[in-house]
Amino acid sequence: MSALPTIVHLDADAFFVSVEQALNPSLRGKKVAVGGRERGIISSASYEARACGVYTPMPTARALKVCPDLILVEHGFGRYGEFSHRLFDLCETLTPLVERRSVDEGFLDATPCGFKTTAEVETAVRGLQRRIWDDLQITISFGLATNKLVSAIASKLNKPRGFTVVVPGAERAFLAPLAIGKLPGIGAKTEEALNARGIRLISDLQAMAEPQLKAALGNGWRELAAMACGRDDSAVDTAEWDAKSFSQQETFATDIFDFSEIERTAKRMIDELMPKIRAEGKRVRTLTVKVRYPDFQQMSAGHSLDVASDLETPFYPWVAPLLQKAWTQRQRPLRLVSVRFSSVDDRPEQLDMFAGSDEKRKRLAAAVDALKARRGDNAVVRGAQIKTQPRD
Repeated sequence: MSALPTIVHLDADAFFVSVEQALNPSLRGKKVAVGGRERGIISSASYEARACGVYTPMPTARALKVCPDLILVEHGFGRYGEFSHRLFDLCETLTPLVERRSVDEGFLDATPCGFKTTAEVETAVRGLQRRIWDDLQITISFGLATNKLVSAIASKLNKPRGFTVVVPGAERAFLAPLAIGKLPGIGAKTEEALNARGIRLISDLQAMAEPQLKAALGNGWRELAAMACGRDDSAVDTAEWDAKSFSQQETFATDIFDFSEIERTAKRMIDELMPKIRAEGKRVRTLTVKVRYPDFQQMSAGHSLDVASDLETPFYPWVAPLLQKAWTQRQRPLRLVSVRFSSVDDRPEQLDMFAGSDEKRKRLAAAVDALKARRGDNAVVRGAQIKTQPRD
């Protein structure tokens, strides 16, 4: 264990909303949420909005009922990515050991900085917190500890603008009074089951003997017992964070039964995602189609190609079968459909002397991408998006 709390966890405060407030300061201090107005979901809410009962992922319609004066802002995905890159670039001015876990969360290892005391670490990280505010006008909460587990829990305790330091040797005492649900891997149902056994606080786990832990926690008891005592030896992963998938979804204006319209919508999302995949020099193997019913129950189905591709055509034939597999309750209409590409491959593509037809498709795709970039997405419409008129 490190003699200093050199592992830092940073967690942006209501990141999407914070970015919108940075771009439009008149939104500060107000009840603001990011989400879709028509049949959408709240994806981020200001702390003022949370105080009124707005949370994620709450349906927008319900959010507007519990908070009628809520200010709703549409998603600005490109803006969030830009702010995320700038955020982690600032982190790398403190230490080269930065792990980007998501757009708004990550770990830093300040060991290379050569700090001699806890006070020096705290001063440096507080300086980073100020720089992020000065440069980006967004607030970040920080947790400092000797390992990733404790620093991640610490960063979330005093949001927004939180700053919690757990000194070496105090990990067990720091965790003891917290609810067991604060430990990673203990979800709401598990927490409820443990509460029924009288296990409510992390200190309850700390006090249990091995037979009791086995009975209460099952096969994973050793890992959870170690976490309850604040033990974690995982290292900060400095591999550059990258999107592990590409996805898009659409919430219909009204619940629909029309299979062909839903299939056409899914294929349109493939058309919109694939140019982004090509632009990043990547290929994908797995397509997943997800559907959501009006009561928010959802199902999904996926298929993986033998070889990763950056073309639309290999995935088109799988849209209908996957939609049929996911939409098992055909007597019920759908509220939402989404597509997701995963199993991302960014290695150089192997040349295939027999792949002449694919090369033609790649050249065509590149030409279409260039035309859309110049004249807009509607410059080229694929046949799958053309509605056919029913015959008499």
